[in-house]
Amino acid sequence: MMGGVPLPESPGDARTLIGRQGELDELVSLLGVRMPDAAPPCRAVLLAGDAGVGKTRLLTELRDVAFTQGWQVVAGHCLDFGDSALPYLPFSEVMGRLTTDFPELIETITDERPVLRALQPGRRTMQGAEQDASAAVGRADLFDAVLALFEAMAKVAPLLLVIEDVHWADTSTRDLLSFLFSRPCDGRVAIIASYRSDDMHRRHPLRRATAEWSRIPGIARMQLEPLPPRAVRSLVKQLHPEPLRESAVAGIVARAEGNAFFVEELVGAAWMSRGVPDDLAELLLVRLDRLSETAQQVVRAASVSGRRVSHGLLAEVAGVGEGELDQALREAVELNVLVPTSNDFYRFRHALLAEAVYDDLLPGERVRLHAAYVDALASGRANGTAAELARHARVARDLVTAVDASIRAGDEAMAVGGPDEAADHYQTALELLSDPGARAEVPVDIGLLGSRAANALVASGRAMRAISVLRELLDGLADDWPVEQRGRLLIAMANAVMVDENRLDPLEFTNAALELVPDQPTPLRALLLSVHARAHAFHDNVEQAREYGAEALTLAETQDLPRIATDVLTTLASLGARDPEDVRSGLEEAVRRATEAGVHNAELRSRYLLGRWHQDRARFGPAVESFAKSAARAAEVGQPWAPFGFDSRLLQAQIATITGDFDEALRLADVSGQAPPAVAETLLAGITITVRAAQGDQSVMAVVPQVRPHWHKEGLIPITIGPALIELYADAGDLDEVLAEHDRVVEAMTVMWREFFHARVRLGAVTIGALASLVGTMSTAERDRVAAEAARVLEGARRTLALQAEEATHWGPEGMAWAARLSAEHLRFRWLAGVDSPEEPALIEAWRNALGRFEDYGHVWEIARSQARLAAVLHATGEQGEARVLADQARETAQRLGAEPLLSELRRMGGAGARRAASGGTAGHALTAREAEILSLVADGRSNGEIGKQLFISTKTVSVHVSNILAKLGASGRTEAAAIARRTGLV
Repeated sequence: MMGGVPLPESPGDARTLIGRQGELDELVSLLGVRMPDAAPPCRAVLLAGDAGVGKTRLLTELRDVAFTQGWQVVAGHCLDFGDSALPYLPFSEVMGRLTTDFPELIETITDERPVLRALQPGRRTMQGAEQDASAAVGRADLFDAVLALFEAMAKVAPLLLVIEDVHWADTSTRDLLSFLFSRPCDGRVAIIASYRSDDMHRRHPLRRATAEWSRIPGIARMQLEPLPPRAVRSLVKQLHPEPLRESAVAGIVARAEGNAFFVEELVGAAWMSRGVPDDLAELLLVRLDRLSETAQQVVRAASVSGRRVSHGLLAEVAGVGEGELDQALREAVELNVLVPTSNDFYRFRHALLAEAVYDDLLPGERVRLHAAYVDALASGRANGTAAELARHARVARDLVTAVDASIRAGDEAMAVGGPDEAADHYQTALELLSDPGARAEVPVDIGLLGSRAANALVASGRAMRAISVLRELLDGLADDWPVEQRGRLLIAMANAVMVDENRLDPLEFTNAALELVPDQPTPLRALLLSVHARAHAFHDNVEQAREYGAEALTLAETQDLPRIATDVLTTLASLGARDPEDVRSGLEEAVRRATEAGVHNAELRSRYLLGRWHQDRARFGPAVESFAKSAARAAEVGQPWAPFGFDSRLLQAQIATITGDFDEALRLADVSGQAPPAVAETLLAGITITVRAAQGDQSVMAVVPQVRPHWHKEGLIPITIGPALIELYADAGDLDEVLAEHDRVVEAMTVMWREFFHARVRLGAVTIGALASLVGTMSTAERDRVAAEAARVLEGARRTLALQAEEATHWGPEGMAWAARLSAEHLRFRWLAGVDSPEEPALIEAWRNALGRFEDYGHVWEIARSQARLAAVLHATGEQGEARVLADQARETAQRLGAEPLLSELRRMGGAGARRAASGGTAGHALTAREAEILSLVADGRSNGEIGKQLFISTKTVSVHVSNILAKLGASGRTEAAAIARRTGLV
């Protein structure tokens, strides 16, 4: 058995190596691990990297590779004993392991070279030292003996010596390593020494040693860099198998900065907390303890600024003289606490170190330092942003400065396309003004501030939050508050209501605002009329929308308000005209005017509406073009999650699922590296689930617990994800969950929209189709129960169709396709279940109609499924030629899309599904595979017609097979055949 000191197990040792395969391959190559009989390129490697970056994990993987190649691996570790380091400690550890694993060989070597006994662990305890009086050891003899020991071990098998944490090595250990690095070895001995590069300050003794070692021939250096973001994401997923929101993952990626240990600590701790986990904070603060008192004071002052601070600002707030500041900064830089950057700034080496130092401040100390920052920034003695001043003033409890700076910071953020940051700044100002006394002390237009906060929240994709903020403000305003301010809040509320999933009526708020805002030609009046027109359009009150829109347009143009004018034009263009092409041309004109005027919101809205116009008519090319431009424009202006911009991205992805471009759909749904709001992330997850469901990928069921909490926040979530989950439950054979999912969607939509919502037709068609696919394997009692459930599902979908007809709602190609599919699936269910079975010509005609409708619509995946199901019916009724053509077309599409469930359905149609083998229990009766399959169904009580439908063959063909089975078994009838089959083990 080969000896070896196992490297310490890290939390990741049992897991797959992530992000380090290139470094592992390089180490293996440098040391010749996979070439034990050839001369390696290097005798030793110096492995450097920051604490926690993954050196030990990499060495553990190297050990495993070496073991598989027949190497011995022994490891020794240097420990942090300060000034009391034990000489040669890692080599004593190596000696102890070798003595345990190779006692006879070590005894022989130590007899020849007694000096080695000084390294045996037992001799190094206090008791051992007392028993061994021969303490005087010659360094030269010891070094030669250690080299001879390794050469002797190499004769047994190649030896890999690992020395970890050499930054803590004592002088004797460093000298012994220098000797080993510089002496040729008789045998295959490879050495790898690791150390922390972030501990290598200018005066560190290892700094000089590594420089000398690097000049020795055959010694290589490798710097282990932080993991790239993609690898960090993989590590997070490995450490936390349950899905995390992308914003949480992005936060871990940003804070960990590629350090594997930091990732593990952040994932293991309460990741939603902004604080640094205690264990990690203690590790980081050890570095601070090595600084002088003055340097610690300067570093603490720097932490109040955040990750980085300018020299000028630090000089104002640190509370030390210029000379002391320079000395303290030099010390902090040398110990790798701070790193100088260009433009006269310093930054913390790790962002988490800055957080840990700041969290360690005492409450009073924190307030005083923030007050010093406020004084320096507000006085102009140091440069800074309004956002910095607002943050410091808030903690320093300077209310007036904090409110003013927060509002200015919000304005600045919106000006540069940062709605998330702007919303936070505005909300901070509102929070500071929540006390009525504060409002009296700081005169601020609450209506203007509240509407700005709401607009920023809406632009960042958080309309629900905007509604909550506005509602709180409106409820909290005193009766004598200026009516214009209340009116402005009501206008903002109506705007937010129209872009969020809720049951509020925007007209309620615009009507209330009309009573407050004076009927005078002012910008506020023009804005109100514009929003009021949109609110009427929201309710399809076309004439009122046109009336108020025209009035708003007149005011906007006479007062030179291009933003309001373009928004009104978009509303008017979207109202609909006698000629649908007038709507298209009107929206195109709105796009042109909004683009020329630089009115981003109107441009996004008009491009989105134009895309919807094309999509409703199944003109997917122009629709995608319009949606893509809207989404790209939203990203350009820093509002990727804003209404209409995000909606365009979502619908672009939805169209990709319809046109069969699954890769494009997944690309658009990928939010890696982004931080979307929860609802937006869930909607895009719905696209991914839809694609994966079509491909039969059950692994996406793992994200269901993550999306369920958002089920009632946006109607598109259940109507997108629900049908996909029904498909997955059906693939898994889970009948109860198929029905439960249908009911969950209806329940959610009834609360948010209404009981008979448009998408209920599609939901019903998918559900009944899933029931039809499952009914063939059920008992008679089960089929009766499921038939009743199918009738209930059908009734809900048909009532939806009837309601739409009463309301004269226009149904485009999509609606007509799903209506046809609903009828076809219901007939298919009755046919397969044997419940009020339809005439075959009616069934065939229904599926021909469904196929034609989906061809008109252009839904590639549903075309293929309709082709497969029509082919199955034709195959069972003897129309083999047409069935084969349709099946081949469906199979080609399914293979291109990776749609395994549809491929399985096609295989079953050809009789290649799961079947009982014709050998074994059936061999004595010489049944064919098809006969054995039919016999099993006969034993289940199926009629010939039912068997034919399940196996997609004609009833006459089944009858012939049953006659053959009876003859082969010598049975007088079906009941006796079933009894023989059970008695002989055939079923």
